[in-house]
Amino acid sequence: MRVVTGAQMRELDRAAMEDYGIPGLVLMENAGLAVVRVVRQILGDLAGRRVAVFAGKGNNGGDGLVVARHLFNAGAEVKVLLLARPEEITGDAAVNLSIWQKMGQPVYPVVSGEDLNAVRLFLVGTACVVDAIFGTGFKGAAREPAAGVIEAINASGKPVVAVDIPSGLEADTGQVHGPCVRAAHTVTFALPKLGLVQEPGRSHVGELHVADISIPAFLLEGGSPGRYLITEKMVREWLPPRPAWAHKGSCGRVLVVAGSRGMSGAACLTALGAARAGAGLVTLAVPGQLQDVVAVKLTEVMTVGLPGTREGTLARSARAEILNLLERNDVLAIGPGLSRHLETVALVRELLPALKVPCVIDADGLNALAGDAQILKRISVPAVVTPHEGEMARLLGHPPEEIRSRRLAVVEEAAGAWGVVTLLKGAATLVSSPEGITYINSTGNPGMATGGSGDVLTGLIAGLLAQGLDAARAAAAGAFLHGLAGDMAARERGMRGLLAGDILEMLPPAMARVECNRMGTF
Repeated sequence: MRVVTGAQMRELDRAAMEDYGIPGLVLMENAGLAVVRVVRQILGDLAGRRVAVFAGKGNNGGDGLVVARHLFNAGAEVKVLLLARPEEITGDAAVNLSIWQKMGQPVYPVVSGEDLNAVRLFLVGTACVVDAIFGTGFKGAAREPAAGVIEAINASGKPVVAVDIPSGLEADTGQVHGPCVRAAHTVTFALPKLGLVQEPGRSHVGELHVADISIPAFLLEGGSPGRYLITEKMVREWLPPRPAWAHKGSCGRVLVVAGSRGMSGAACLTALGAARAGAGLVTLAVPGQLQDVVAVKLTEVMTVGLPGTREGTLARSARAEILNLLERNDVLAIGPGLSRHLETVALVRELLPALKVPCVIDADGLNALAGDAQILKRISVPAVVTPHEGEMARLLGHPPEEIRSRRLAVVEEAAGAWGVVTLLKGAATLVSSPEGITYINSTGNPGMATGGSGDVLTGLIAGLLAQGLDAARAAAAGAFLHGLAGDMAARERGMRGLLAGDILEMLPPAMARVECNRMGTF
């Protein structure tokens, strides 16, 4: 599903109205009806239920007035609190204000701090709040009296349905610079906006509903840059079905080069992630001193010992053996638990430009490139890098706070500069390709912030690559399935004690959920 900026959405609205003749009032009516459907889901029978509709002076407020009319017609007791004087309302919003007033219904202007006590009083007996104060054009911080109204809404504890976007949230960045509505549900129109699917905005959205308001579908499908929210439907279509004649050799072979003394767990989690992804054969290559250790841990994965250093890390001389092993494998996953030993760093830097199979580079594989990330440009095969914000900061030589504040721009710039698919881990993981396509993940939870979680993801992406997905789709599907497995594990076991092994165990059920919806029952 495509994700857009506020300006892109306004252009789609303009095209629908001017090029296709769909009146703005029709779009506004459809938007309001979509919100009403969600309010009904929350309240059930609307008769006698009190709903407070907070409306701004723009089209977002006009949508709110449509909501108020339909809720009133359904028997609800509706109070419209207008954050403007009625004479300030223009355009299609003014038409809906006039209809509301002709129905004999009052509006209650909120134009100064003195009106906030009345707002708090209205909220006391309210069953549901509709937030239609600010729309996608909002930037910066809300000023009074809107700031006080937003704080009162949040303090009320009432369920809030936000119209298009929670008020106080920037549509393009997801940034929150002042008071911002914390919605239980957000009904956005036609397409999700970038701010709704990126933190910190995503934490204010609640359950996101994307509503059809009659904009022609082919208008919604085009446009550049191509940014997409990863959905279950997309992943289902990407995953290759297994033919009846499949065997282990036809389902992809993954070589995992990982581990060092004290870090064998990371190597094992990566190898098992590749196996759980569906790769037919997985081989884990570790420093020779660790082979017996990982062989005991793993029964479904083959193990190989490589030349090591005295410290139990991979030696620079392991390069030739790794390249030899890759002649019998389809994909390389490298990095988890490798250490930052100088010989291992040299090995990684010399190995990557010599690769002839696709690769996934993570953790210490990326740390080895700190200060010389241009080595990535010398990789001649499809490659995926999977840094978290700290690793990305080291690769780019920027402070972590800059990465955090510009996540989308950073991942897109890095993918273009390095020529590799770049996955930036974190809440709403981002995947960007050198061709300019960016995917935003919609799954995952804070419980997944645990050691080893990223190692499982590395193996998962490598396993999907080995089964024939291209690099960008393997990374995007891997992020989605990884997050879905984490969500399923959190529902069953809670977030606080979630372990990487729990995510690993839930990968098969997560993939079964996606594939069963395509295939019916097995």
